Amino acid sequence: MKILKWSYTRHYNIKARFDEFPNSDVIFRQIKDYYFIYTVAWSNKDSVVERRHLEEMEFLLNSELGTIDCYKNRLAFQKA
Repeated sequence: MKILKWSYTRHYNIKARFDEFPNSDVIFRQIKDYYFIYTVAWSNKDSVVERRHLEEMEFLLNSELGTIDCYKNRLAFQKA
């Protein structure tokens, strides 16, 4: 999966689109020093978004923004 484009929105959220779901907007919010998915504006034109897709999207966006180390150090990631 690849990020097609991303941009900041109001209140410092990030809206992104990914090549596997080109018609669906994914909204990220910042928590501490990394970003997580807040919501997906899913389009019927795209396949169903599964949990593994969400995790990959979070990983890709945090890599892109340079916050991947903080993302990897979060408690939920360490338990997995």
